[in-house]
Amino acid sequence: MAAAALHTLLEIQALDTRADQLTRRRVTLPERAELATVEARRSRLAVDRAATGARVHELERTQKRLEDEVSMLEDKATSTDRQLYSGTVTSPRELQALQDEAASLRRRVGAAEDQILVVMEDLEPLVAEAGAQAAAGGAADEQAASLRAAVAAEEGSIDEELRRVAASRAELLADVPPALVSQYERIRERAGGVGIARLDGHRCTGCHLELPNREVDELRRAPAEQVVLHEECGRILVRD
Repeated sequence: MAAAALHTLLEIQALDTRADQLTRRRVTLPERAELATVEARRSRLAVDRAATGARVHELERTQKRLEDEVSMLEDKATSTDRQLYSGTVTSPRELQALQDEAASLRRRVGAAEDQILVVMEDLEPLVAEAGAQAAAGGAADEQAASLRAAVAAEEGSIDEELRRVAASRAELLADVPPALVSQYERIRERAGGVGIARLDGHRCTGCHLELPNREVDELRRAPAEQVVLHEECGRILVRD
């Protein structure tokens, strides 16, 4: 096993570490977390807007019904007055009945108009609230759109770098025996993404533990082309 292959594998490890960092960065973009918060706010605003809109619609229907009722009652009262003062009714009893009916109609008109005022008082703050909710929803929509664009831009930049890293890795793999690559991949998978490290003095740069003198001596005496492992962490060690 050529020592050069081990040093090439170190370069591959650096690229894999960079790819892992980029992948984590892609998942944990601050803009993505902020977008999730904004989207949650948009959902809450949509629910609130729907509830306020339903209440506004209900009150507007009530106001319209009352206004129609007032219009109908006023028409009846006008008709009754016309009949009362037309001179065609001469019976005192009938005249009294018409006067009572006209008075009753006008009392009903007054009661309906009072109800309309109550509805309008209830409606006014709701309409203002609906307007504020619509404005907040529009602002949230704009913010979400801006954040989605920012996330897409960041993802595009990261994906481009990941493609460059993958291309460089593919070139380097040609210089490393497949069996060594497979061993490296197995170790990397179980050792937190680091399958090969340098022996820096007595320290493994993979787990950062100091190796005992005995183990270091054995590693130094091993043939340069031999693949050696750190007994403690199991990573491949490259001796300079």
